[in-house]
Amino acid sequence: MPSADNRIDRRDWGLLGFLSVLWGGSFFFNGVILRELPPLTLVLLRVVLGALILLPLLRARKIEFPRGLAGWAPFAAMGLFNNALPFSLIVFGQTYIPSGLASILNATTPLFAVVVMAVAVEERLQARRVAGVVVGLIGVAILHGDALGFESRQGIGILLCLAGAFSYGIAALVGRRLPQRVPPLGTATFQMVASSVMMAVVAGVAERPWLLPMPHLTTWLAVLGLAALSTALAYIVFFQILQRSGATNVMLVTLLLPVTAMLLGFFVLGEPVVPREVIGALVIASALLLIDGRVLTWFSRAPVSTPHTSR
Repeated sequence: MPSADNRIDRRDWGLLGFLSVLWGGSFFFNGVILRELPPLTLVLLRVVLGALILLPLLRARKIEFPRGLAGWAPFAAMGLFNNALPFSLIVFGQTYIPSGLASILNATTPLFAVVVMAVAVEERLQARRVAGVVVGLIGVAILHGDALGFESRQGIGILLCLAGAFSYGIAALVGRRLPQRVPPLGTATFQMVASSVMMAVVAGVAERPWLLPMPHLTTWLAVLGLAALSTALAYIVFFQILQRSGATNVMLVTLLLPVTAMLLGFFVLGEPVVPREVIGALVIASALLLIDGRVLTWFSRAPVSTPHTSR
């Protein structure tokens, strides 16, 4: 169960970092796949293949499916706001803007999550958390500098990605109402199955994917990476953090995504890191420490030295 003060332990900070790597790759995979497949078909393949990967694991663990409409309702809501809707909005947004800019806009998710939780469930709006999210967004802006400039048609892509981030914020609220007795693997699978049904209807009507030409091998490899790593595995990790540290904390992963992209570019692709990016990463790190709050507690508990007097 999440702690009363919304703090995150070391294990979940590590899981957040791992999740940022898994989800950071989704923007790259999307960019490759969109060269040959339309957006809704991409999302359909992502959730269907993700569900097919998870179902055998579900059976091996002997986890039972929900029963009836009432049992499926919370997972359908999670599938809508955490999969079908944001995936579609962000992928459509990436047809107008670069993948890097989409990941930057995705970093607004914690701000939406904090506001949605405060309005919907009257969760106490902690000043340190709001300040931390704002500082994190400043760090993201510093990290990518002039990548935030507007060009022709970019405004549409930016609005679509912000709408996707808002949907994730609503998913944070829905996540609080998921059955706690269901293990993370079950929750990940059930929401994926529900979103697969949704996207089969939407993509089938709008894009008729069975009529599309067969994509090349590179595209299929990107689809497999997107489904296996950035979806199936990522959501097992996501729901582990959700159960342990709470809904608003798990959304902090989106602040880490631009930093992860920078580090992957440096270590994997040999891309140079400029001083602005280092400063931005440090600002984001300070924001995460501020949101966690433990550093502030350490300072408040620091003993005040008093001058020694002889007797």
